[in-house]
Amino acid sequence: MYHISKFPRNENCTIYNTMAAKFAIKSLDHLVLTVRSIPVSVAFYTSHLGMKHEVFSSPSSPDIQRHALLFGSQKINLHESGKEFEPKAQNVMPGSADLCFLTDTKVDNVLKALEEAKIDVLEGNKVVERTGAVGKIRSVYVRDPDGNLIEISNYC
Repeated sequence: MYHISKFPRNENCTIYNTMAAKFAIKSLDHLVLTVRSIPVSVAFYTSHLGMKHEVFSSPSSPDIQRHALLFGSQKINLHESGKEFEPKAQNVMPGSADLCFLTDTKVDNVLKALEEAKIDVLEGNKVVERTGAVGKIRSVYVRDPDGNLIEISNYC
């Protein structure tokens, strides 16, 4: 498991702590994507990114089926546009997310798999170097069915 405190910072990075917080965030549990079609999004993320589809209900609304995509120890909850659950983000819109996912598969092999699946790879259809949360990463970029920018990466 990667943890920011275990890695040296890039020499071009400065970490600022401008406020004395009463608590600190440890990790991300889940995020919510608003999508045009839950079945289309589930098909993309399970077939091409290897996530698992979960159908669940919330204790506050046990009769309503919800959908999530599981990966690692996190998940993405899916809300269908126009049928979002409350509370929700102030300005929900399909295609407005920019997400970076880490994989144990070499990103060069990810590129090949995406090409074989006929998924358009951005940035010249090649692997590019970027800066992740804990150091340099090698990445490929694609768009999901809603137009969200999806980065798939390995640490160098």
